[in-house]
Order: sequence, then structure tokens, then C-alpha cells
Amino acid sequence: MKTEIIEVHPQYPDLKEIARCAKVIRQGGLVIFPTETVYGIAADYNNPEAIRRLDAIKNRPKDKPYSVLISQRGLISNYTPMTDSRLYKLIDAYWPGPLTVIVPSIEEGQTVGVRMPDNIIALKLVAECQCTIAAPSANLEGEDPPSTCAEALKDLDGLVDLAIDGGPAHFGRSSSIVDFTTSTPTVLREGAISQEDVDHIAGKKTILFVCTGNSCRSVMAEYLLKSMLSGRDDVEVLSAGTGVFINSTASSETISVLRNEGIDPTGHISQPVSSILLKKADLIFVMTRNHRQQVLERVPAVENRVYLLREFTNIPADFQGDLDIPDPIGRSHLAYRECMEVIKEAINKIVELV
Repeated sequence: MKTEIIEVHPQYPDLKEIARCAKVIRQGGLVIFPTETVYGIAADYNNPEAIRRLDAIKNRPKDKPYSVLISQRGLISNYTPMTDSRLYKLIDAYWPGPLTVIVPSIEEGQTVGVRMPDNIIALKLVAECQCTIAAPSANLEGEDPPSTCAEALKDLDGLVDLAIDGGPAHFGRSSSIVDFTTSTPTVLREGAISQEDVDHIAGKKTILFVCTGNSCRSVMAEYLLKSMLSGRDDVEVLSAGTGVFINSTASSETISVLRNEGIDPTGHISQPVSSILLKKADLIFVMTRNHRQQVLERVPAVENRVYLLREFTNIPADFQGDLDIPDPIGRSHLAYRECMEVIKEAINKIVELV
């Protein structure tokens, strides 16, 4: 019996058709679908009959597990306990995209491959399935991975339940596979991402500043440090907030005090703290003890990377106060100026360390 083909617009997929395909997968069926790299076969990873059919098509030994697809970056924590900053630098740089990472599994002693594809159809399908998706390339053993639905069906027609035709794959080559189970991230299969690319991204030091709204204190710190490290591409400087209004900008007072330093932060857009940001950071500087608590509640594993920014100022031996840097929001220009001076003192010390 021939496989039914469902034609779907690559940018505006019919969600009813996506839901139909997802239902087939949840019921143990196999579905050919597009990604930005090549066409794949989707199956429920935890359905033994679906995996048996997939093994037969791929002629794959039972002790060689399939990689899984996810629809959001943060979902990788469902599959691995790993918090190595190098992993999350790569994820932040290339997901969604043509990167498969091999990481220690949450199942002790095992590894798992994980990828977040950069294809709307694939992302919608994976999200709709609401199960773990195994997704090898849609070809027989020894054949080239297909970049179109027609190429996939040349050998697989009748062997799968449905096939989504979403047009040609953008890259037409398999994803790069990077192994994070060794001491150094290693490219096992080079696709669009090379070992040189991996070394460059993973080798950068990432510094993250955290305040509440990501519109005042952390912005001052980020732009001051960026200015002092101008010309260096081995350090990435970021900022985020624990209570952000999405797409807000730096406050007018923050812009004013930074311009007095010859720095223009008008392009800044506030972003919320996320688990990915925290895990990719090598150093996390917070403004208050409360920020530290919120960071550690989200990702306890980064405890040894988190510091109060004021710890890096010249604190008198007889100092009795706390080390919080108060929020200047809603206060006078002088309050912003004083806040800036405290932050600047700390940044001068941090520059010496990086």
C-alpha cells in the first residue's frame, strides 16, 4: 500500500494536518517529515512496535539508540543533567539549527543525542506529538539522506504511514554531531558546523549580569564591561532580568549616565533570565542577594559561578552593611550616578580577571 503524501506549506503549515500526523505517531505510526537539514522519519521513542519498524527500515542494531528532537531549547533538561557551559554556548548559538549534541543521559551510564531543528513544520510536529520523538534520516542503510519528500519515498514508499511534503530541505546535508561526553567537545560528523566553529564558540568566556528589570543596573554593567573589552572576541558579555517587561529598553536615566561615559546603549532590549542563559555563563554577577536566590532556585548547579557584583569593589574592613546594589529605578539622576560609580568600580576589577 502506497504511503499517503500530505503537502504542507513550509512557512504556514496547516495545523490540522500537523495534528493528524502527530496522532498517527502517538498511535505507533511512522511519518516522514522535513527539517532544515534532510528529511527524517518520526516515531514515538517509547513505543516498542514503532521502534521495531524503524529498526527494520534503518537496519539498526538495538543497542544503537536514535537521537531525539525537541521543540524548545530548555527541554534538553528532560534528557540530560549536564550543565557544562560549553554545551549551552553551542545550543544558544546554533539552536534551532543543524546541531545534534551527544550528552550524558538522565538514565545513568547511557548517552543520548538531542537536536532542535530549524524548520517550522518539524517544530510544530514535535510539539504536537507530546511524546519523545526518535528521528533518524529518511533513507535506507547505505543510501544518501534525502533532501526532498520524493527522494525519501523512492525507497520508503509503503514502509511508513504518512509523508509530509514541505518542500526541499534548506541545507540538503545531515546535521553536525558534537560529542559532549569527552573532555573536549568533538565533532563526530561535520555538517554545516565545523570543529573550528565549535572550538570558537565553546572557547569563549561568557559573563552574565543579572538585575530585576534588565533596564538599569545590569545594563550599566554589561555596557561598561563591553566598552572596556572592546576589540576582544574571546569574551561574550550579556545581561538579563528576573522580572522583565519583554522588549523594554534601557531606562532614560541609564542611557544618560552611560552616555556620560561615552557609551550608547540605545539598542538594548531587555531579556528575562533563562536556564539556558544561566547554564552557558561562566560567571554570573547579580546585584542583590535576592537575585542570587532566584538564580539558584532556577538552576542550583550554577552556584559556584554566581557572585554579588559588589564583592568586587573595595569594601572597607569595618563595613557593616550588606553587599546589595540598590535599584535606582524611579530615583534621582544622582542616585543613578552613584549606582554607576559602584558598578564601574566592580567592572574595573573584573576586567583584570578576564
